[in-house]
Amino acid sequence: MDSYTKHILTQFQEGVLSIEEAEERLKGFTDYGFAKVDDAREFRQGFPEVIFGANKTPEQIAGIFNHLASQNQTVLATRVTDLAAKEVCDLLPEVSYDPAGRTLLYKPDTYVMKNETKKIGVICAGTSDIPVAREAEVTIEAMGHVCQSFYDIGVAGIHRLFAQLEEIKSCQVLIVVAGMEGALPSVVGGLVSVPLIAVPTSVGYGTHLNGITSLLSMLNTCASGVTVVNIDNGFGAGYAASLMLRV
Repeated sequence: MDSYTKHILTQFQEGVLSIEEAEERLKGFTDYGFAKVDDAREFRQGFPEVIFGANKTPEQIAGIFNHLASQNQTVLATRVTDLAAKEVCDLLPEVSYDPAGRTLLYKPDTYVMKNETKKIGVICAGTSDIPVAREAEVTIEAMGHVCQSFYDIGVAGIHRLFAQLEEIKSCQVLIVVAGMEGALPSVVGGLVSVPLIAVPTSVGYGTHLNGITSLLSMLNTCASGVTVVNIDNGFGAGYAASLMLRV
């Protein structure tokens, strides 16, 4: 018997759910027509479904968000507009909105830190890359881990990196966010002995091609131990780093 099924049957046995409610919950998702919310995600993967806000209406985001929050789960939404954030925060005032990273985060009473001794370092090449870094940082917080930020230490002024290198080396996993030519993950990767997740951003001029140049640069790094996620995918980097830390 999987853990989700056991959870539902236990709630039925304790009288929390009626037989009709238990039968409905055993499907593993709730169908709202515009979305089938994956209620069993946390039991399969260790973290609830995350709401990708791009191209969803404020009403759709609020509906999914409220459903997950009512299940007493940690709820994270990414790529959220100010309008959608207001809709959710009016409905659930305890939700935190980060306008830089465009994220919404709800932490229930049952929220606990998974690990307070180990940390994930989030390194940002330039100030313009901070929004992607913030998406990663809020994801790390949602998943119950500690992160430490290192902003504006790109290769154009590499002495800034060396000034914080000992602190960076104290992290167990690193996320390096960079646009332009995307060189920073290669530099950092050659100086540390921990897993490094590189995040190319769409920050740059002309032939930067909205992130493709830095993406290819990171994929072709000669530094060992560097893994690359998609352009501007701070969420993917934060999620993967959190799973690495758990292992």
